[in-house]
Amino acid sequence: MRNLTIVISSFLLLLIITSFSNQAEKTFSLTVNVEKLRNSEGIVQFALYNKEGSIPDEDFKKYYKIVKANIVNGSSTITFHGIPSGKYAVNILHDENNNGKIDKGFLLPKEGIGFSNFQTIGLSNKPSFLKASFDFNSDKIIKVTIVYM
Repeated sequence: MRNLTIVISSFLLLLIITSFSNQAEKTFSLTVNVEKLRNSEGIVQFALYNKEGSIPDEDFKKYYKIVKANIVNGSSTITFHGIPSGKYAVNILHDENNNGKIDKGFLLPKEGIGFSNFQTIGLSNKPSFLKASFDFNSDKIIKVTIVYM
């Protein structure tokens, strides 16, 4: 009788553990690619956002995740791993002098910037989380265009 109790208890414990592990949130990978950088100086900074109002973020303080990558032949690619489904946006800086911030001339950036869903950036086409965001619920690859002003 004691052995039967141990077997049943073990089975119930295994059933409980399995049910909790099945409820764990599924995550995905997001690969971001940039091409046609004007040179291979510095690095590319990839910032991932997941909240309304987080873009613009000129000081890179509102991001969800951030990764820096080297440039090879005018291109750079990174992959964010372990990202739960939701709405996300990407902001990229071609940080030519590797100082971690957007260098500006009079008002405009002197280095290249880019956002998901944007081909151009200007006074009438300002980036925001709402405009740059996309639904993310599976592994995904996106290409972001870098704009030099």
